[in-house]
Amino acid sequence: MFQLKNYINGELCTPDTGEYLDNYEPSTGKVYAQIPNSGQTDVQKAVAAAEKAFPAWSMMPVEKRSAILGKISALILENLDRLAAAESKDNGKPVWLAKQVDIPRAAKNFHFYATAILHFGSEANAMTNKAINYTLRDPLGVVACISPWNLPLYLFSWKIAPALAAGNCVVAKPSEVTPMTAYLLSELCIEAGLPAGVLNIVHGLGTHAGAAMTTHPKVKAVSFTGGTQTGATIAKLAAPMFKKLSLELGGKNPNIIFADCDYDKMLSTTLRSSFANQGQICLCGSRIFVERPIYEKFKKDFVQKAALLKVGDPKASDTKIGAVVSKPHQEKILSYIELAKEEGGTILLGGQQAKVGGECTEGYFVQPTIIEGLAHDCRTNQEEIFGPVVTIMPFDTEDEVLEYANSVRYGLSATVWTTNLNRATQFSQKLESGIVWVNCWLLRDLRTPFGGVKDSGVGREGGFEVLRFFTEPKNICIEY
Repeated sequence: MFQLKNYINGELCTPDTGEYLDNYEPSTGKVYAQIPNSGQTDVQKAVAAAEKAFPAWSMMPVEKRSAILGKISALILENLDRLAAAESKDNGKPVWLAKQVDIPRAAKNFHFYATAILHFGSEANAMTNKAINYTLRDPLGVVACISPWNLPLYLFSWKIAPALAAGNCVVAKPSEVTPMTAYLLSELCIEAGLPAGVLNIVHGLGTHAGAAMTTHPKVKAVSFTGGTQTGATIAKLAAPMFKKLSLELGGKNPNIIFADCDYDKMLSTTLRSSFANQGQICLCGSRIFVERPIYEKFKKDFVQKAALLKVGDPKASDTKIGAVVSKPHQEKILSYIELAKEEGGTILLGGQQAKVGGECTEGYFVQPTIIEGLAHDCRTNQEEIFGPVVTIMPFDTEDEVLEYANSVRYGLSATVWTTNLNRATQFSQKLESGIVWVNCWLLRDLRTPFGGVKDSGVGREGGFEVLRFFTEPKNICIEY
């Protein structure tokens, strides 16, 4: 049985605990590797290594830091096939999806911040005939980055790359459910010549390794992506220690479709925004609101197209929906479908565990599921399911659908479909959401801020926003 190792002080090493967790392949339901069940001493070693490496890394000429991160980006692309296969095996998503989206985006994350740091400037303000003020932005020191299981390398690199670019040293924990590509990244970092201790990857449970990172007195900031409840726990632990916090949490995103939309484009994009990555993207539009004049047509066409999505072996090129990430998560998704029935919903499509033969007989598959007939404020429409499950309902007025859209505790993203420019701009401003896509979905410019409002998080990632998060401003005033 292959055993992953931690990456501490530039070396791959076994956990001090000597304990391991089983790593399951979602498409087969079988254990295929073991993960270090790291504890407090492993985290302490990682933090000590990062603290030791910080002076040299933070003072390294920015061009040299940029070159090292650029080398990591290039190595990710050189290992595209290997990383995509590992991501699929670990997460359950189709190999083609990991190859087209996840791994290239991880490479782009490193490339973007390798170049962005070269253009990250400071501010100067002159006080006429009195003084000049200039503001420096210094790296924080040792920071913790904790990433989720749905887009493993994609989101792991989204945190690590800007933290390193800004001159910090990182102690990172990937999800214990999907650790493989983070482990492979540690090998690539060694190959790229990343100095020892600059990045340390500690595998294990959030309650052990994650908690030790969050509460370590030498860790100056915590960047976390994951569930809202876990984010609240991290905030409770870190806030009294005055650590900087960036929390990208849950979503229950509305997809609002007006009758004047570009119908064909809307339909194909809505299919993707509903079921991409088995619905396991925090940005998926799980609540679909359709203006009444086109509701019946949309319902018929949407169900028809969704029924054609093949659920199957992630290695097959024609598979559109792979396995969900774990058995407990599969059970959670199916329990919400049962809840929807109890709340009066009608299952228009799916609603059951999907049966896939061959070596995938015991895998964790769920049929793409479409539900109608639910109230906007029922639990199914208020709570995050995070699977291939969407609800649809009609609306008559802008005020009505705005109430529906804003009724949840979350506010991560929203999608609006309309060809009316005034409506697009005015309605988007009223949505309680950190991100609004108009006539598109998941069209990402890495220069823009990313994050949500309400229970969807605190702070922003992306662009220069995250470089500001990973640095501390210092104003210097010199009198003439």
